[in-house]
Amino acid sequence: MDKYADLLNRVRERNPLVHQITNYVTVNDCANITICIGASPVMSHAPEDVVDMVKIADALVLNIGTLDEKQIEGMLIAGKEAGRRNIPIIVDPVGAGATPYRSQTVYEFMDKLPIKILKGNAGEIGTIAGASAKVRGVDSGEFCGDLKKTVMDLAKETGVTVVISGAEDIISDGQRVAGVSNGVPLMGKVSGTGCMATAVCGAFAAAADNNFDACVSAMAYLGIAGEEAAKKSSAPGTFKPLFLDAVYNLSDELFMKSAKVTEYK
Repeated sequence: MDKYADLLNRVRERNPLVHQITNYVTVNDCANITICIGASPVMSHAPEDVVDMVKIADALVLNIGTLDEKQIEGMLIAGKEAGRRNIPIIVDPVGAGATPYRSQTVYEFMDKLPIKILKGNAGEIGTIAGASAKVRGVDSGEFCGDLKKTVMDLAKETGVTVVISGAEDIISDGQRVAGVSNGVPLMGKVSGTGCMATAVCGAFAAAADNNFDACVSAMAYLGIAGEEAAKKSSAPGTFKPLFLDAVYNLSDELFMKSAKVTEYK
């Protein structure tokens, strides 16, 4: 567990700049969670601006929650520059499977960009993997099949670290599979916690030696923060600010005491 716990200290020591092209519903949440975890956010999407911004960034997060053609253009330009600089690209395929437009956008990114991390819910990842999945809107998804095998197979096929968020988050780099069981149902009652998790995966990827450890650590830390916030709140309105406070107050000692990480392979 030490290798996962120590990554929070690395993030706070290095204060990586995480360039995020994300959706307008959760952009402020993603910026705040990035600051609270110990990294720095920049939220730039204009095609005329993104190349210069990526040149000074340590990671690039692409979130398609409220995509349009101009945003897609900016994402592709930024992603190609991130590839040239060899900084991690993290994609959140919000709503993939809900509409062809969203699904095709993710496929285009995977074809044209050197993505390092793909993080979504079961329906989104199942759609990308070609499995039987159902997505309704952008915040929910159903999956019929073996999650661990699907994540492992997709990671192995694409060379991308894949994360499925859920009651147990499943992470694989194609060689290893881990599950993270931290978290509380209230996290699903607040819009944006999935997007925030993607932002934190970006921050950890900028500081970690490998993307698998980065994602396991990021998902566990956020789940623990959710558990801490839920000790003081039982409703979404008060939970959200307490969640930000809990992220800000996270420590490796708390991780070692609270993390529920299972390494399956």
